[in-house]
Amino acid sequence: MLQQVSTEDSARAGARQVTVLKGIGTAVPPHVMTQSDVLDRARALLAPTYPFFEKLVPAFENAGVDTRYSVMPMDWYAQDHGWSDRGAAYMTGAVALFVAAASDALQASGLTADQVDTVVTVSSTGIATPTLEAQASKAMGFRRDVHRVPVFGLGCAGGVSGLSIARRLAAADPGSTVLMVAVETCSLSFRSDRLQKSDVIATVLFGDGAAAAVIGAGTGSAGEVALHEGHEHLFPDTLPIMGWDVDDTGLGVIFDRSIPGFVTAEFRPAVLSMLHEAGLDVHQVDRFVCHPGGTKVVEAIEATMDLTPGTLDAERATLRDFGNMSAPTALFVLKHVLQGGQTGRLALCALGPGFTAALLPMTVAA
Repeated sequence: MLQQVSTEDSARAGARQVTVLKGIGTAVPPHVMTQSDVLDRARALLAPTYPFFEKLVPAFENAGVDTRYSVMPMDWYAQDHGWSDRGAAYMTGAVALFVAAASDALQASGLTADQVDTVVTVSSTGIATPTLEAQASKAMGFRRDVHRVPVFGLGCAGGVSGLSIARRLAAADPGSTVLMVAVETCSLSFRSDRLQKSDVIATVLFGDGAAAAVIGAGTGSAGEVALHEGHEHLFPDTLPIMGWDVDDTGLGVIFDRSIPGFVTAEFRPAVLSMLHEAGLDVHQVDRFVCHPGGTKVVEAIEATMDLTPGTLDAERATLRDFGNMSAPTALFVLKHVLQGGQTGRLALCALGPGFTAALLPMTVAA
């Protein structure tokens, strides 16, 4: 079954082809934030009005995050901001990240922007109309007839689901080139006015970044990364677990405290179901590549999937060096794993608002 869903009869070339990952790129904004600096600034801004702040300090110290990056300098977060200036910061920062990540991916693929037929843009941390790929079009050099597919609201699952969408579009139009770009500016959601625990936890984890992937036709030869059909699992009655509150000031994060426990109880059955749909058994997967939502989530995934503690080393390294960037993060991990020489069957996984699990199987030919 896996072989069947991973191949297409090329209408253009008349040859049997597979849909492959031709290049992957990443980018971070210029402002570096160490965890110790974030803690100091958060204490100065939140402790005077949030009486339980000191009880949450261990979360900063045990988050597994050393460094992350922001589209705005640290001083920006000391001021009050509403939709207008948050939106302006998103537009400027997200477009720059889009261009940087997309350019990196295209360079890795050996292609140029004018060879891209479709652009899939994934972002949930700001609103742009015209959308980001249109904002970046002149700088990138996209053709005037390029197809645009903006996707909003997938949150942390966006990198995996977005790559699945891009793969499906490339497979449906054999010979075409699809560029998928996931851009998030999570730091702009920082709130000093709501005084909720979830806002502090977001401050503990969130960073900004972008990742891009170029998808097109390949032959399945050694070194190629074949992308198979993606799958999703929507859990019923779980809407309040993760997402955004929207008010006059901006976006307010929703992080339910039940997430690690939910992962422990529900992630494995969902993954097994999606693997079954892909014609795979869990024992056929050589490497799970997961979105590291936080240290507790990574530990919960290892436990429920019967992985040796510490197996998800690339996930921990990504969390340590970049924080949780939402949608792009899983692709940062994937790039790390591929650069490490991993071959065989991989399963790219993430959890996001809905509450939804997303899984994309792939095969790296040795």
